[in-house]
Amino acid sequence: MKTLIKLLIFIALSISLFSQNIFASEKIKIGLIVPLSGENSFIGEKIIKSIRMAINKINDERVEIIPKDTKSNPIDALKVSKELYKDGVRIIIGPVFNESSKYLDDLKDVTFISFTNKLIGNPRNVISAGVNAISQIQTIKKFNNRKNLSKGIILIPKARFKKEIEEAINKTKIKHKEVFYYDREPTKLTQQIEQLTKYQIRKNNLKFEIQRLEGLSFKDKDKKIQNLKKRDTFGNINFDSVVIADFDENLKSVATSLLYTDVSSKRISYITLNQWFDESLLKDDSLHPIYFP
Repeated sequence: MKTLIKLLIFIALSISLFSQNIFASEKIKIGLIVPLSGENSFIGEKIIKSIRMAINKINDERVEIIPKDTKSNPIDALKVSKELYKDGVRIIIGPVFNESSKYLDDLKDVTFISFTNKLIGNPRNVISAGVNAISQIQTIKKFNNRKNLSKGIILIPKARFKKEIEEAINKTKIKHKEVFYYDREPTKLTQQIEQLTKYQIRKNNLKFEIQRLEGLSFKDKDKKIQNLKKRDTFGNINFDSVVIADFDENLKSVATSLLYTDVSSKRISYITLNQWFDESLLKDDSLHPIYFP
C-alpha cells in the first residue's frame, strides 16, 4: 500500500512538473478522489493516512493534496473532479474503483492516476497504476497449486467491488470448492460463517463423541475424554483453505469469525488479497500463518 501511494505521488508530481510551468514558490496542487463516505469509506481513510505519511517524507511545502469524496459513485467522482478543475487542479490521484472512472473523459484537460489496474473501458485521460484483482488471484492460484490446495472457499463481501473479484475468478480459472458471499455487519457475518463451517453440527458432534466414549471401557479413557472436553468442536472441515477478499477491519472480522467457529489457520490455509494490506495483521499471532500475494 505505502509503495503504491509513493508511486502514485511520484507519477503525479512528474506529470505536474513537466506539463505545467511551475515556479519554485508556486503550490503544486494535486487532487485526490477517493470514497470518504459509504461502505468503502475505510479505503479512502486508509489512503489519506498513507498519502499524509508519504507527503511528510517528501518534505516539500509546495505540494498540496486536495481530497474529495467520490462516494464510490461515478457521478460524484465527476462532480468533485470538476470542483478540483475549477480550483486549478490538472492532476488527480484516483478514483479507487474502475466504475468511478465512467464519466471522467468529460474533463479532457485533467489526468487521472487511478488506483485500479483495470485497463478495459478506461477513458483516455485515466492512467491505471494499481494492482488488479486478476493479478492477485492469479498469484493465489499459483500458490494453491504449489500447496496442492484445490478445495478452497472464496469469501467475498457483499460490496461494490465483488464484480472485480468474480471476473478475476472466472478469468484465472482458479480451482475452488465454493464462492461464499457474506455481509460485513458483525452479527450477520458470524451467523453466516457458522453456517458455512457447520459449526453447530461439529459442536454437537463433540458432545455426542464424549457421550459415546463415556459409555465405553478402554485404556486412557478419562484422559481422552478430558482432552475432548478442552476442544470446541469435533470432526473434519470439508475445505482446505479460504481466500478472504476483503481488507482492514473487515478482513479481521472474517478471520475472527473463522477462529470463533474453530477453523483456525493451523487447520486450513488463510489467504487474503494484498492491495490495501494492513501491516497490523502481521502482529496478530492468532491469525498466523496468513498468506497474501
